[in-house]
Amino acid sequence: MALILIGINLLVYMFLQVFPKGKFYLALNPGFFIYSKFYWQVFTYQFVHSGLMHLFSNMLGLFFFGIAVERRIGSKEFLFAYLFSGTVCGILSLVIYILTDAWMVFLLGASGAVFAILLLYAVLFPRSVIFIWGIIPVPAPLLIIGYGALETIYMISGSQTGIAHSTHLIGFAVAWVYSIVRLGLNPFHVWFPKR
Repeated sequence: MALILIGINLLVYMFLQVFPKGKFYLALNPGFFIYSKFYWQVFTYQFVHSGLMHLFSNMLGLFFFGIAVERRIGSKEFLFAYLFSGTVCGILSLVIYILTDAWMVFLLGASGAVFAILLLYAVLFPRSVIFIWGIIPVPAPLLIIGYGALETIYMISGSQTGIAHSTHLIGFAVAWVYSIVRLGLNPFHVWFPKR
């Protein structure tokens, strides 16, 4: 399923290269969602990317971590986890945008769902070591904690990077709850077992 999801993302990217106005229908915008009733956007936004590097980075994460997670929990559970996480990220991000009066925002990209899969990977493979830039070895749980801290700092500082830091944190939060409810694994207990 991970490879199929990557294929769908590639197809949507190519489609939007030919029909760029399709972004206004597929990416998540609070105004379009509320006033034009584009309710599907909380789901479709996760298949829209702003450029090749945006697409490549998300699909790279989905490839490396998604395939491993899928093999461990099965294709059906993986697909459900991915789409559920991405959709909840869309819904909660939409709520944040409305509450903060951010009506001109267009949320797009698979990063919320990919961050969720990254956390699930760290829960399922807690002893795995990830090499950042292919050089620096970092244990998977430590990478999650580091990412979480950085995303929180960026969000609190109001850094205008054009990156949806709150959506990334929501992805982590959704995966945390998902791991407990669906997989019976508490990330905290997995990463810091009692001796």
